[in-house]
Amino acid sequence: MGMIEEICIKAKTATSEMGKLSAETKTSALRKMADALENNIEKILAANKLDVEAAKARGLKASLLDRLSLDQKKIQTMANELREVSALPDPIGAVLSTSTQSNGLIISQIRVPLGVVGVIYESRPNVTADAAGICIKSGNVVILRGGSDALNSNVAIGDVLREALNGTGVPADAIQIVNSPDRSAAEELMGMRRYIDVLIPRGGADLINTVVEKSRIPVIETGTGNCHIYVEEDADLEKATPIVINAKVQRPGVCNAAEKLIVHRNIAQIYLPVIIAELRRNGVEVRGDKETLRIVPDVKPASDQDWYAEYLDLIIGVKVVSNLNEAITHINKYSTHHSDSILTKDFAKASRFLKEVDSATVYWNTSTRFTDGNQFGLGAEIGVSTQKLHVRGPMSVQHLTTTKYVVVGNGQTRK
Repeated sequence: MGMIEEICIKAKTATSEMGKLSAETKTSALRKMADALENNIEKILAANKLDVEAAKARGLKASLLDRLSLDQKKIQTMANELREVSALPDPIGAVLSTSTQSNGLIISQIRVPLGVVGVIYESRPNVTADAAGICIKSGNVVILRGGSDALNSNVAIGDVLREALNGTGVPADAIQIVNSPDRSAAEELMGMRRYIDVLIPRGGADLINTVVEKSRIPVIETGTGNCHIYVEEDADLEKATPIVINAKVQRPGVCNAAEKLIVHRNIAQIYLPVIIAELRRNGVEVRGDKETLRIVPDVKPASDQDWYAEYLDLIIGVKVVSNLNEAITHINKYSTHHSDSILTKDFAKASRFLKEVDSATVYWNTSTRFTDGNQFGLGAEIGVSTQKLHVRGPMSVQHLTTTKYVVVGNGQTRK
């Protein structure tokens, strides 16, 4: 028996224990996990330092180093998010509907855990704590396979969290860490349909596409964010500029950062020089279409592939359009259906954009950076789903459940 199958068997076995736990037991365990992170900051930072130094030696770009690097504040945030998850309502056992049929049968639909959740992710060690906390709160067991860039960090965090579960009533095997950087381990995990109920990839397009194509387990796609901001001709340009800068610059390496800026032709001559100058002041490389180059000639020409790209870097594509219809058509063609925003004073235009743009989250007069479980009041998220089946948008505790019908009778038989 290989390492991966052994992990999967332990995980599947732990599901029977998880299904019996009270809300209070899970809440208490999550608080102890949060305390353990704070009490082991030095251990976690030492492991993270090894990962960061190795990544720098390989020339990992700055935006990805930001995702990989931990400090005391980030670990404190991880602990606080576990506490926030602990305080969320327990979704398990919640009754979604109840009805009494004409034959006297009482039929209820209740929330139950998914079972074993596998998470394959890249260079974000905080995912280890977030995913573990959300899965435990929702009564699930989690198998975590992080990227090789963060292997030391993930193992250290996982060990701390597992040790914290001792004596809580939650089995330590509810959290499983794949301690191997080999791709073969991830590929083997993708074949474990017998043990794993759902697989969630978190990372860039290459990772997500690989998991979708190779997995034999049902997949919830998350993360890839080719996000757009469209500036209409009647937009408040004084408000537009800080929105665009926030969406692009605050954290360029995350999935809800803006990657494309679309501007209405009637304001392009006035607004493009202003916003491009401000983007450049913030270190952003600008790539534009022909109309953008006509107005600001020293912009780098954008290729067709640029419109599909999720840069995860200080790069933005800029396009000029003639009307709202053209903007919507462009977004629906090139977007990854994550988060897209319109800046306008016109209610009718905004309403049309919000209705017709086919994305998990759509915005009016604000930054795409708000697509986040905490920002939406859901607590820590396990990812942002960009597909349509099961769940869409930020996924938190209630989204890692399915339903069960409970039927109560009094001797009825079907005729």
